Amino acid sequence: MEENDELNEANNQNSPEGQSEQSAEEGQGQVNDSEVTDGEDQGQDDALTRVTGMYKDWFLDYASYVILERAVPAIEDGFKPVQRRIMHSLKDLDDGRYNKVANVVGHTMQYHPHGDASIADAMVQIGQKDLLIDTQGNWGNILTGDRAAASRYIEARLSKFALEVVFSPKITEWQLSYDGRKKEPVNLPVKFPLLLAQGAEGIAVGLSTKILPHNFIELIDASIKHLKGQRFKLFPDFPTAGIIDVSNYNDGLRGGKIRVRAKIAQQSKSTLIISEIPYGTNTSSLIDSILKANEKGKIKVKKIEDNTAAEVEILVHLPPGISPDKTIDALYAFTACESSISPLGCIIEDNKPLFIGVTEMLRRSTDATVELLRQELEIQLSELEEQWHFASLERIFIENRIYRDIEEEETWEGVIAAIDKGLAPYTKHLRRAVTEEDIVRLTEIRIKRISKFDLDKAQQHLDNLEERIAEVKHHLEHLTDYAIAYFQRLKDTYGEGRERKSEIRLFDDIEATKVVIRNTKLYVNREEGFVGTSLKRDEYVTDCSDIDDIIAFTQDGKMMVFKVDSKTFVGKGIIYVAVFKKKDKRTVYNMIYRDGKGGPTYIKRFNVTSITRDKHYEMGKGKPGTLVHYFSGNPNGEAEVVTVNLRHVGSIKKLRWDIDFADIMIKGRASKGNIVTKYAVKRIDLKEKGLSTLKPRKLWFDETVQRLNMDERGEFLGEFTSEDRLLIVNQTGLVKTVIPELTLHFDEDIVVLEKWIPKKPLSVVYWEGDKELYYVKRFLIEHPDREENVLTDHPKSHLEIFSTDYRPMIEVIYAKKRGQERKENWLVSLEEFISIKGIGAMGNQLTKEKVLEINVLDPLPYEEPEPQKTEDIEVVDEESLGGNASTKADGSTDPKSDKGGDDDDVQTSLFE
Repeated sequence: MEENDELNEANNQNSPEGQSEQSAEEGQGQVNDSEVTDGEDQGQDDALTRVTGMYKDWFLDYASYVILERAVPAIEDGFKPVQRRIMHSLKDLDDGRYNKVANVVGHTMQYHPHGDASIADAMVQIGQKDLLIDTQGNWGNILTGDRAAASRYIEARLSKFALEVVFSPKITEWQLSYDGRKKEPVNLPVKFPLLLAQGAEGIAVGLSTKILPHNFIELIDASIKHLKGQRFKLFPDFPTAGIIDVSNYNDGLRGGKIRVRAKIAQQSKSTLIISEIPYGTNTSSLIDSILKANEKGKIKVKKIEDNTAAEVEILVHLPPGISPDKTIDALYAFTACESSISPLGCIIEDNKPLFIGVTEMLRRSTDATVELLRQELEIQLSELEEQWHFASLERIFIENRIYRDIEEEETWEGVIAAIDKGLAPYTKHLRRAVTEEDIVRLTEIRIKRISKFDLDKAQQHLDNLEERIAEVKHHLEHLTDYAIAYFQRLKDTYGEGRERKSEIRLFDDIEATKVVIRNTKLYVNREEGFVGTSLKRDEYVTDCSDIDDIIAFTQDGKMMVFKVDSKTFVGKGIIYVAVFKKKDKRTVYNMIYRDGKGGPTYIKRFNVTSITRDKHYEMGKGKPGTLVHYFSGNPNGEAEVVTVNLRHVGSIKKLRWDIDFADIMIKGRASKGNIVTKYAVKRIDLKEKGLSTLKPRKLWFDETVQRLNMDERGEFLGEFTSEDRLLIVNQTGLVKTVIPELTLHFDEDIVVLEKWIPKKPLSVVYWEGDKELYYVKRFLIEHPDREENVLTDHPKSHLEIFSTDYRPMIEVIYAKKRGQERKENWLVSLEEFISIKGIGAMGNQLTKEKVLEINVLDPLPYEEPEPQKTEDIEVVDEESLGGNASTKADGSTDPKSDKGGDDDDVQTSLFE
């Protein structure tokens, strides 16, 4: 290692002076002759040197070297040292033709004090970014992860963009290379925010950097906005494309985070296609992560095909019965299809590490570009003025035949003096004084040039120079406008094909428990009180996943929620076991229990929304002898009717009656409930299964994340019961109805998304590609579970209008025929134009005339039938009501309900 060599060299070069200074500091650096014991002359044999002074600064020196010379890029040009030396070597070798990468690597080693492998790897990384290096051969594939061919097989040269933007020798500051034999640039005069365009990543000693790549065109636009004094925002853009959520980007500073997802679409009912992958992954690692998730049972995959070439194409084949929508969410939750990237903006400025955001990086880069342009203009102006000065001198020298004044001179000093004397009368209009170097250049003019001197051409040349000088001066006076024009020219010249690849979108949070495949089976031993996946000889409960939570209730009125395990003890006498869903307000538990030995019997309805895992909760008051007579768990708030049977003891008149759980208010789990009876209960029988007493779910569609939600985000779709479905129509004419689950994914070309009313006719106006005419049809969906296309199979057929109104109206605007008046617009009631037919029917021809456009008008009046009213019970979050209210059948709250189950005095006997 080069660093170890440096340390050894430093060790060998410890000077006597250094040792003596060290001895003075440490107090015991060396033993003198006067300190020799027993009169024996030991000389230099017993000399001692403490090593602390030798290495106490080495780590700091090493850390500084790694930070400044290896890992972190400079803000001035956006390059790490090895990248800068590669670019300098490419410029040295540049002759317009390709060079073997091996030759470039060897040439770079003249400047770079490290091995060829690091140079070759760095050069491949620059080449794969397709900005600075024009590559030829197999340079690897960032999509598949394939490595580049050996450096002796591939070739490279500087791109036109690099030649224009990166190099300007006249304004470059130079330094000696590590061995002093060559000169290399301190920083390259890069006139573009290259660091943000390419990104950078490095790990140094004590710090690291991770600057994400940004879009070429957006960087130029941001630079122009900065020069105009306008605000701008920058977000990453990755070469692997994908979908990104930049809501927590934090300007690329420490603490920010980017979420990156693969682009996954449903190709068919059993096939998913991945067309873009997250940054930092490749198709190989992505497929490996999917296979591992499949092996662990998180997802179920039948087969994976990798057809990636120039573009990503991974086909994921699913087994029958597996939901594609849930699988897409599961791929995001359990595989590399979604990842998080934490940026960290660290750069080198003035030989010091500096932590800044991408906005400040762009400002500094743009300001540096303006300064570089100013320096180039000043040099250009100086050169033009020098050309004008000498061209003017040359004209004076030849036009006034001053060259003849030197014929009689015999010495060089006399020649110089004669020319200087001859020029004197004509130099008043020159912009600077005539120097001896100017006169020497005049003496070097050949006789052939003097004999062919053309005064008109000389004047024209001077005029051109003056125009260019005036132009450069104008640019210097309007430097900001000149810089804006420079950036705009870069965009116009090199921006084609560099549009944004990564789609910016807000992500919805995916709950792993909702999308994981049920990969194991849950069993229960009710008598002994055990629940687990290893109890295969006991009673089967349900399929579950290994990340699910389980809820269980026991005969003595206790509840417990715990993680799925091979075997968990809950308590003897288990009466109910199920998979637990957090924050689930729709699952309602119906319960009738005896409060303690000989106590009264209570009835209650409650839901469980939040718990502490592995903790026993009392569903009653926890008195000894508590016994649950009846219990049921209802995923949609069903309320059954039960029959209470009392023991025949004493003079009880009424031994049997019915109770409808729909009459009981839904409270929290800690509520005590209402009294059923004070007498002993013999048994409770189920008389009648109940319907849901909960109000239908209200659903919204959030176009930002393309998902359904119940959080009132986006467009309201309506209230949905378990029987209701969603109608979905996309631009290609596909029509389907689906059960509205929150895990559904939607295509971006949806034209209709609304609650489906089965008896409501649907109207379509479409262009029939074969007949080349517009057709109209009206139909009802007869097969809700089938996906059907309303268009014909001709490739040119396309959807014009899809209406879900009862009585739609359209306006047909005819095209104007040559030499004729335009035909009046035609108003068409589709209800009268065509009767309801099957979805597969072709429909009726709209018109044979040439149509300019078809517009949708307001529909004709129609009174929708009123839906049947039902007495619904709405679930109310007790915490929002202060924990002192429950919900009645009419939706009102009961202020006298039990407060957290602690109010023993408030009891209601309704059923005796």
